[in-house]
Amino acid sequence: MTWIILLIVLALFFDYLNGFHDAANSVATVVSTRVLSPKVAVAWAAFFNFTAFLIFHTGVAKTVGSGIVDISIVDANLVFGALVGACAWNILTWWWGLPSSSSHALIGGLIGAGLVKGGINGLVMPGIIKTVLFIFVSPLLGFLLSFTIGTFIFNLFRKVNPFQVDRIFRIGQLFSASAYSLGHGGNDAQKTMGIISMLLLGGLAGQEAAPVRDFLLTHHELELVGQGQFIVPLSVVLLCYSSIALGTLSGGWRIVKTMGQKITRLRPVDAFCAESGSAISLFIASCLGIPVSTTHTITGAIVGIGSLRRLSSVRWSVAKRIVWAWFVTIPAAGIISAVAYWLKVIIFG
Repeated sequence: MTWIILLIVLALFFDYLNGFHDAANSVATVVSTRVLSPKVAVAWAAFFNFTAFLIFHTGVAKTVGSGIVDISIVDANLVFGALVGACAWNILTWWWGLPSSSSHALIGGLIGAGLVKGGINGLVMPGIIKTVLFIFVSPLLGFLLSFTIGTFIFNLFRKVNPFQVDRIFRIGQLFSASAYSLGHGGNDAQKTMGIISMLLLGGLAGQEAAPVRDFLLTHHELELVGQGQFIVPLSVVLLCYSSIALGTLSGGWRIVKTMGQKITRLRPVDAFCAESGSAISLFIASCLGIPVSTTHTITGAIVGIGSLRRLSSVRWSVAKRIVWAWFVTIPAAGIISAVAYWLKVIIFG
């Protein structure tokens, strides 16, 4: 039972790191345009990260918990390997100042540990293919939505005094940043919910996890589990939303500058369009139960609005470096997780 509790704490630490690592995505635009101070911005984002639990269902959590690795092969060692790989890659990319995807670090961790544990048959390929597909879809959708919103707004306000436009969208950014933070919390916190639920309900972890499961689940939730349903307990939902909000509150300032100014210079109207486009993308993905990268989405949106002004305003060398980090994340986290799983089994059993 102690080992299960430690793994839940490790999962919540990953959730905290997710918020810490991705805080830049939530606040970089609103800070770089000086609409909010850094401290106020992270508090604002953290609040909406947490309140997302009132809006979103747990479709993403169920995809992560049962749609990447076959739930029947899940045990404590597999979850340990996946979390170590995801946490390690998050810390490395934070240190390097790269806005990589916490989501895909976790997916890569599950795949790496799952391959070592159960081979290719232990993976749920439809769920993996859907997730990998959205590596391309989510930034493209963010790009297109932000480009479309920008086109509409730029035409609508083309005859308005620039100072007035700036003042209007400084206020507008409060709403767009809130929407983005809701989408961020609603999609990213669910990934950790899926991991903890997988640990509590997994086929090979069941007996060891039983005391913790009995403590965390309500009587009604235990009945649903007894009927063979994969559920996400309310206690786990609240723990995960609290952890990601605390992580966001702690900030992730090494990445703020990359997201806020290095890709392209942002005015309040540009930031409003980028945040709105990425927020809509995240809402769509969460409603469909698809675990997407908030990092990919906001980066695509920032590039989209920068391209609308002029292609030369986008620093493509920076964007290229970020995209390379996206493609490396799943295999890199997977390799770390596979090694962590193997070492855990060899040394500790």
